Amino acid sequence: MSQHFAVEADRRVVGVAVRARGGFKFFSSDAAYSTLEGRTFARARALAASVAKITRARRRRKGAAALLAATQQ
Repeated sequence: MSQHFAVEADRRVVGVAVRARGGFKFFSSDAAYSTLEGRTFARARALAASVAKITRARRRRKGAAALLAATQQ
């Protein structure tokens, strides 16, 4: 496996992961994923799961906002 790789969500890069002691350290390039900034994940899958969790929450918020906007018209 590579020493670093881009981390994507919804077909866009949201950060990079760099091999570090104990796993992979995440560096965010998207403010929505800044809560993960600097965290070290033991496995790439653990990082992917955390990114996916944030992505799902963002989709729910966008859906709720669209629904609210539609009901206010």
